[in-house]
Amino acid sequence: MTDLPRKGVVRAAKLASLPLGFGARTAIGLGKRVGGKPAEAVAAELQAQTAAQLFRVLGSLKGGAMKFGQSMSMFEAALPDEIAGPYRATLTKLQDSAPAMPVASVRRIMREEFGTRWRGKFESFDEKPIAAASIGQVHRAVWKDGRQVAVKLQYPGAGEALMSDLQQVSRVMRLTTSWVPGLDVGPILDELKGRMAEETDYPLEATMQEQFATAYDDDPDYLIPHVVTSSAGAIVSEWIDGTPLSAIIASGTQEQRDTAAAHYLEFLVAGPGRAGLLHADPHPGNFRLMDDGRLGVLDFGAINRLPDGLPPALGELLNAAVDGDATALLDGLRAEGFIRRGVRVDDEAVLAYLSVFLEPLHTAEFEFSRAWMRSIFAYVNDPRSAQFATGLKLNLPPSYLLIHRAWLGGIAVLSQIEGTVPAREIVNRAVPGADFPPLD
Repeated sequence: MTDLPRKGVVRAAKLASLPLGFGARTAIGLGKRVGGKPAEAVAAELQAQTAAQLFRVLGSLKGGAMKFGQSMSMFEAALPDEIAGPYRATLTKLQDSAPAMPVASVRRIMREEFGTRWRGKFESFDEKPIAAASIGQVHRAVWKDGRQVAVKLQYPGAGEALMSDLQQVSRVMRLTTSWVPGLDVGPILDELKGRMAEETDYPLEATMQEQFATAYDDDPDYLIPHVVTSSAGAIVSEWIDGTPLSAIIASGTQEQRDTAAAHYLEFLVAGPGRAGLLHADPHPGNFRLMDDGRLGVLDFGAINRLPDGLPPALGELLNAAVDGDATALLDGLRAEGFIRRGVRVDDEAVLAYLSVFLEPLHTAEFEFSRAWMRSIFAYVNDPRSAQFATGLKLNLPPSYLLIHRAWLGGIAVLSQIEGTVPAREIVNRAVPGADFPPLD
């Protein structure tokens, strides 16, 4: 791999190869069936080829295209197994692995970031990456003082590629959401561009990571690596081991699932109050379950700065929804901008629409599962239903963009982990303004 393709026309052409490639394989498959090959064998072969192309194209493009693939990997829990199953392993690979840079490019970046005598800063440096993702790849090394470290290198052209993909997404969103009455997409896209641009700012990411690490120093439930040094295109952090969350999802014990899920949920909702920051990239590749039960957290590129913690209005909205107070809920949603001025909507319909997402808050413990996630997906996305029509009338205030990304993605990942979690107690304790009454 050389520098990433940065021009929108080149990246769009590569993305277009996904449906075109599928069409060509389908035609070949038809020929094989006519020639006598069993339909089941042909279908399996087509799925394997399509999955391989998905990984190859999204992985080579990196940037926003690969981030889209990572999002797909989180939300596969919402799809039936017969659809998502063949692609699950491939999408999971996008969480922490992808085609890597050649060694010559790695050496060039190391010289640019650490000087021509860069090897003197390390006792050892593994030129083969241990993880490769959307914006950068990670190498294992030993710092000059003997510490095990992770060296994160940004791909050349990552910033341009990310913004090119975002421009493509913006055009599509403006066209496809123009008929949605409740959504003011312009401010959302502006906020999204600003936040995604920050993901290529490694000095800023290093600052955010160190703020998180300091806030969670010596915590019995979390391990966040400190930053050793950073530059415009590299971050050197303390190394942490542990079992990737993707492995827990694939084959973890129930005890591992329950522990990982509880720590994961609490980190997402309690982080803002503790560190003044929200980790807004919840995909499983950013988390590790340590042997001692702690949750290791990585990758601090997508961060929402919340120095005063989560908005107290969020807890008040949750109170109204959990209490079944449709009027208070509607008033609060209007005040926060979730329902635009002039949009008419029934308060009971809004309560019904949101209540399905809040089912975990109605019991002392809740078992997140793929089946539950699929039921939500079917419930709110049936175009014939009242819930679908209600959803079209809701807006996403820009200030809540990353909170929405973290929480919705977090629910999807919890449904993949399939752990049993005291969600009500965690949210009640961690979210400002939340005050749920004791359960009977």
